[in-house]
Amino acid sequence: MSAIDGRRERERAHRHQLIVTAARELAEAEGWEAVTTRRLAERVEYSQPVLYSHFSGKDAIVSAVALDGFGELAAHLRRARQAAPGPGQSLRAVCRAYLEFATERPALYQAMFVLPTDVKFASAETPPPLRAAFGEFVDCFRPDDERRELFAEVTWSALHGMAVLSGSGRIPPDGQEERIDFLVTRITGTPADPAV
Repeated sequence: MSAIDGRRERERAHRHQLIVTAARELAEAEGWEAVTTRRLAERVEYSQPVLYSHFSGKDAIVSAVALDGFGELAAHLRRARQAAPGPGQSLRAVCRAYLEFATERPALYQAMFVLPTDVKFASAETPPPLRAAFGEFVDCFRPDDERRELFAEVTWSALHGMAVLSGSGRIPPDGQEERIDFLVTRITGTPADPAV
């Protein structure tokens, strides 16, 4: 690759990330319905054709935002798991971190899990950032447990339900610690956390 081609590729990657960041900021400020190619073009100061040279439309932009989100989620969960005081506490820490992430980044969470995207879950085409986030749940279970991926799936599914239901006001958000404790004790077969 020539120096000029390398520069063009860097500029293209920069524009791509600029569009993704602008979409995310606009969604966090005004909701995903406010994210249009016209508004994004104005915000990033590129024409709509330039946006379309990067993304085929809003769904593709949402997918790109979701991929960024999965990378952030994986890092957030990893920090929580690694900072846990002991192996038995890692799942609780990851569960808390997951719900914290969903609460603090509602529009990003919506892009990752609620809005239509072409991001493939649980398949050979699952992107590395999503695999890494799932891996943080898997790593909370004993390596010799052949059901660790099943436990991780069920845990993630339950947390997603909690995040969506509390985020929409259908269950009270102040019961999250009790829900986490219930989930973890049932999944792991361990006693309840005395701190709860």
